[in-house]
Amino acid sequence: MSKLPTPAERLRSLLAAAGSLTLLVPGHRWDLVGAHRVEGGRILLDVPPQHIDTAAVLELTDVAPTPVRSRVRAKAVLGGWLAAHPGGGVALELAEAALQDPAYGRDAEVAVDPDEFAAAATDPLAHVEAELLCHLSDAHPDAVDRLARLVPPHHLHGVGRIVPVRLNRYGVVLRLEFAGRARDVRLPFLSPLDRPEEAGDRMQEPYARARCCHGGH
Repeated sequence: MSKLPTPAERLRSLLAAAGSLTLLVPGHRWDLVGAHRVEGGRILLDVPPQHIDTAAVLELTDVAPTPVRSRVRAKAVLGGWLAAHPGGGVALELAEAALQDPAYGRDAEVAVDPDEFAAAATDPLAHVEAELLCHLSDAHPDAVDRLARLVPPHHLHGVGRIVPVRLNRYGVVLRLEFAGRARDVRLPFLSPLDRPEEAGDRMQEPYARARCCHGGH
């Protein structure tokens, strides 16, 4: 079973969850807040229509909702041109996209094909990930401690704090913070979930495995 979304799925999920984007066209820059949505392979934007048929770039930064030291989880740059959308408004016709996410390799930049982006599915937890992570971190520190029992003991030597930093249909990721560095550890679900309502039951899987572990930190 894959433990990671494809880069195209990750990009679709980033766009779905993002509250803001930066749009760049020659001579103009917009910080768009709550002014975009994705339909198929097109990204619909609430911008003035006079820039149709103009080359454009979208920039997006994904920030962890929980209080970790290095909060930027991913960055994305999408290039294309602005076009009139058949249903009204302006759409970015995607020509190329690049994703930076440590999950795919430290400091690596991954190209995302526009056709793969158009066909990709948004993660079922994309819209609720921030809420669920903050609830787990703030209201259930005991649960985080139990999850940490699944981390190999040699990874926990010298750890100062453990914080849940990612959650998607494949599992939860814990950030291990040390004095001068950090390490992310993925705890996969037994199988990917399909609906947000399944998150509670799926989180019981790693809790159950943790109860069976004899290690600790």
